[in-house]
Amino acid sequence: MYSSIKSGTVYGLKSFLIDVEIDISNGLPCFVMVGSLNSEVRESAERVRVALKNMGMNIPPSHITVNLSPADIRKTGTGFDMAIALGLLEIMNIIPQSSLRDTLVIGEIGLNGEVKRVSGVMPIVYEAKKNGYTTCLIPIENAMEASLVEGIRIIGVSDLKMVKELLNGNMDVLAEASEENSNDPLNKAVDITRREEKIPDFSDVSGQESVIRGALIAASGNHHMLMIGPPGTGKTMIAKRIPGILPELSDDEKLEVTRIYSIAGKLNIEHPMIKNRPFVDPHHSATVSALSGGGGIPRPGALSLAHKGVLFLDELPEFDRNVIDMLREPLEEKCINISRASGNFVYPADIMLVAAMNPCPCGYYPDHNKCNCSPGAVRRYMGHISGPVLERIDICVAVRKIRVKDLENKNKGISSSKLREKVLRARKIQEERYKGLNITCNSELGVVDLRKFCALGKAESKLAEDICENLDLSARSYHRMLKVARTIADLDESEDIKERHLTEALCYRPQVAGL
Repeated sequence: MYSSIKSGTVYGLKSFLIDVEIDISNGLPCFVMVGSLNSEVRESAERVRVALKNMGMNIPPSHITVNLSPADIRKTGTGFDMAIALGLLEIMNIIPQSSLRDTLVIGEIGLNGEVKRVSGVMPIVYEAKKNGYTTCLIPIENAMEASLVEGIRIIGVSDLKMVKELLNGNMDVLAEASEENSNDPLNKAVDITRREEKIPDFSDVSGQESVIRGALIAASGNHHMLMIGPPGTGKTMIAKRIPGILPELSDDEKLEVTRIYSIAGKLNIEHPMIKNRPFVDPHHSATVSALSGGGGIPRPGALSLAHKGVLFLDELPEFDRNVIDMLREPLEEKCINISRASGNFVYPADIMLVAAMNPCPCGYYPDHNKCNCSPGAVRRYMGHISGPVLERIDICVAVRKIRVKDLENKNKGISSSKLREKVLRARKIQEERYKGLNITCNSELGVVDLRKFCALGKAESKLAEDICENLDLSARSYHRMLKVARTIADLDESEDIKERHLTEALCYRPQVAGL
């Protein structure tokens, strides 16, 4: 006796549909599972057997073979449990065999028959829709997440008993369950997320006008930024407010980021849609795997979770040197290439890096009244950040100690809404300039693009030449200075890059900023 039910799995960031084939035949009683499975999948046999027993549906003592096809795709996770259980129920004639035609089945089964939430449902449902499936039977806790995929009916179930009742001819209950989870899902999810906690406002920041100016330029051109200053001067405070001045995610970007969080298992059950740009701030004890993605089949790391948002690295020199150096490729390529014995995985990492650090181990250099660090200790501390990483940082700003009169000033600083208006105007100029090109903002300009869009006048060319000769800038540093100057010009709504724009951009280079 044979049954086949369609399920799915995620391999890296790719999703695949899997045929769960079940055969029951005479022979020595056993439960054999094949098809390139990890231990979590193999354990499905015991979970399903006990769950069915506890719900009064005993499996006959027969030779049971479960094959997950195609066999060349590594299967992971617990999402095949429900498909295996329903396949057995089909063979046992407890549910009709035609009831799951054109239906995708995903879900983990508890020993009491409860259908539990699993990770990666959204991309699997999307793959099912592309392949012509009309219905998805999934855990009720995944229903809101799955409903973000439009054009496919989502049925959320809580236990196997409910599934059995739905599939045994009670089509009115089936229709009601599907309607509750499929009406205008994208707009519904977006409306829910609007009640999420608000992003902190820049008006709370006292003083630090120069740092806020640097954050404005960084946000306008999606440039990487480093803040250097003593403790307690507001570096973290400023970093947390940067997502609030960035443009909103487009609908496609929301789904793209939500897909990553779905695979990582980090979606909120009630608010699954990622509406705001991510802000990820790993602790300085984080490993290379924590940032890039870890495991035999890697899960998304902090870099991918910050995709289309901000990755904030506080106390940058305290991170392991290998972790800092690992950032070089993602900052340039906007993706991460991870090689494992099981294959090569490419994860997106289109981030805006914002980092903060103290000027020395104690944090108070060059204030010799407070700083007790030797010159060698300061050099070793700074040496944790390699030159290649520094060259990839466009904006480096010094954060000064806040004066008491700034703290007591009752007039609030510039608000995030006003800063965001400036960012949006600058981004609009860039959108018009790069229309038809695979470029969205100034930080993405290549060498050929720089010649076209950052052409300098005679006086500006002479200034740029003097800057490169006097400061011995590398080609990468020079190009990044041009990109920042282009963004400053956009904020001024200037079609051409002027000398003042070059001069300000120069002030943000690490060599000039004191690092």
